[in-house]
Amino acid sequence: MERRESVQKGKSVVQSVSSRESVDAVTVARSFGRGLLGGLIATLVMTAYRIPIARSLPPTAAFWAQFVGEKEASEYPIHGLVLHLVYGMVGGGIFALLFERRVVESGHMDEKHGTVWGAVYGFLLSVFGIHVVLKRVLRMNPQSDERFIFHVSHLIYGVTLGAWLGSRAE
Repeated sequence: MERRESVQKGKSVVQSVSSRESVDAVTVARSFGRGLLGGLIATLVMTAYRIPIARSLPPTAAFWAQFVGEKEASEYPIHGLVLHLVYGMVGGGIFALLFERRVVESGHMDEKHGTVWGAVYGFLLSVFGIHVVLKRVLRMNPQSDERFIFHVSHLIYGVTLGAWLGSRAE
């Protein structure tokens, strides 16, 4: 009888752990989903700022032309914009996983903290974008005014993403 009880207890412990893992997986999925939506919104805001000022497509059109297409980047405006949105969404999902865990642990779940962390994230993405994606991968060397707009655009992305997620963090 005692053995049976321990087996039953063992099952309940296993069920309890499985339930906890299931809840954690659901929490992670919801967080990532919020990040995808936030990334879409932030990318749209960033793009609305950037395109009229830079008067050019995002560098993702050049990425598409170099690695997928066979024509010049100007021939891939839709591909470039869609790829840009996908990158922004995935970046939002990753940020949500990083940010929401940090704010839950700290107990600060609000727009202010989201905006600050988003600004940091946007800055880091911008530095990575300039030094790795543009210079090394695409062999582009943007002029100083182009780099400035690139940095400001990514700061806008990060601030928008962080504020939006901060207003929705669970």
